[in-house]
Amino acid sequence: MRVVRYAEADLPAGPARQVAELEAAAWPGAEPGHDPALAPRALLLLTADDTVAASLALLFKEIRLAGRTYRAAGLSSVVTRPELRGRGLGGRLVAAARAELAADPAVDLALFSCDRPLAPFYEAAGFPVLPGTVLVGGTPGEPLATDAPDFDKVAVAAFFTDEPARDRAAFTGVRVPLYPGNTDRLW
Repeated sequence: MRVVRYAEADLPAGPARQVAELEAAAWPGAEPGHDPALAPRALLLLTADDTVAASLALLFKEIRLAGRTYRAAGLSSVVTRPELRGRGLGGRLVAAARAELAADPAVDLALFSCDRPLAPFYEAAGFPVLPGTVLVGGTPGEPLATDAPDFDKVAVAAFFTDEPARDRAAFTGVRVPLYPGNTDRLW
């Protein structure tokens, strides 16, 4: 198996169809694709015959917090083909995403939310939970927060800055607005 990368807009038709089918099965009714303003990139784990075994999207934006501007990335739409689950493929792809982000000098941190029961999966790939941190997306007029009722999410992050402990502390236990204006959507 091998990991391949594409700008989401440049994803070839065959893999794009497979990703859309996997996402539709995992999240029925969700709209495919991501906001182009977030510069989405697709990471795919392909089998020897080019079947998409697992996929995820990397999304990018700046976040202003504690008087600083951070160049952030987030993981979205992480999914593994149902018949291949339980073999570590999703974890392998998430770990590859973390390694790619850590090596990118244009990224200060990876920050995203996940369902609380999935936290150990992401922690094993190098994305520890940020205790008490709430991510707020949507728009200022219609915010969507990870601590909303019946929305059992946690924030996870990896810091690639010169002072990761300091920056982790700045993000721990705070509400982090993911929208700089009123047009961005939650990752």
